[in-house]
Amino acid sequence: MISKDDLFQQWVAEQLELEQVDLQAVSGDASFRHYFRVTLPELNPKLEADFGKSQTVIAVDSPPEKEKNQEFLRIARCLVDHGFNAPVIKAVNEKQGFMLLSDLGDRPMLPELDTHTVEQHYAVAMGTLCALQKQIKPTALALPHYDHQRLMDEMALFPGWFIRCHLGCSLHLDQQKGLHDACELLAQSALAQPQVFVHRDYHSRNIMLLDNNQQGLIDFQDAVWGPITYDLVSLLRDSYVRWPREKSLVWAAEYFHQAKAEGLLPEGYQEKDFLKQFEWMGAQRHLKVVGIFSRLKHRDDKPVYLDDIPCTYANLLEVCAAYEELAGLHGLLKELARALVVKTPSAAELLEPLI
Repeated sequence: MISKDDLFQQWVAEQLELEQVDLQAVSGDASFRHYFRVTLPELNPKLEADFGKSQTVIAVDSPPEKEKNQEFLRIARCLVDHGFNAPVIKAVNEKQGFMLLSDLGDRPMLPELDTHTVEQHYAVAMGTLCALQKQIKPTALALPHYDHQRLMDEMALFPGWFIRCHLGCSLHLDQQKGLHDACELLAQSALAQPQVFVHRDYHSRNIMLLDNNQQGLIDFQDAVWGPITYDLVSLLRDSYVRWPREKSLVWAAEYFHQAKAEGLLPEGYQEKDFLKQFEWMGAQRHLKVVGIFSRLKHRDDKPVYLDDIPCTYANLLEVCAAYEELAGLHGLLKELARALVVKTPSAAELLEPLI
């Protein structure tokens, strides 16, 4: 019986009308998908007609029972139709979860972010984000809503996977209630915002740098209709790179004025309210992300994401320290941070000044 790997390689070769293909693994993400780059032979008019002048194509093995393949395909086609740089679907075997996609290259933003490049890269990314929120409407793309239950379920990953499973700690009843009440505040803040297209993973590992100062979008299959600040938080309060809080607030204010000029914000919506909602959205996302990184380690045997918890946690501590309404959550987070430093001593340099 032919193996799944052999079946995949055979399918790719058939789509490209080649006898065999050399699949070069591309670094993946936290999912069950596997990506491969295929270099196309030269001087093949058929391939050029299908794939343009690009010399490479991306082959994807994405198990349909584990991944949102239908959502990915539908959203990718919508983004491309609206002029965004998303992968173009070249061929699909929906039953097996095989895909051939146009190649957006191998330059994620993250390795090229530094104090000299960040202003330019973020300016382009915020411009793209504003265009996404303006152009992608419910009439163009049916998506689930980032409702109250989804927001609360995400934050529940924090006590379940980080506190109990990763730290081995437990909360007494008052702490449980305090955490729940804080999460409710964050959820209500998110729901009060203008609702727009939300990529949900709009950060430096999922934004590809292209030629001519263009950027490409990947990993958007979890998109929803949700809070206008969510993707902005993903970008400016990234889990993989850390900037001063004051700087991220300057960038967020710039985005506020850009979104206002594009008619994305209601009349009377004030910058101070936008920035508060931006920061509280960050707290919601960071609670979720710390829980997800812990789950990736303890459920999925992917411990590498534990290295990104301290950066995410530091952002969380800073935000909660700035708002009286989140003082109770801040106190709990400081207590847990001490347990995290004991478990992961390398986190001390980043976290100890904040606790």
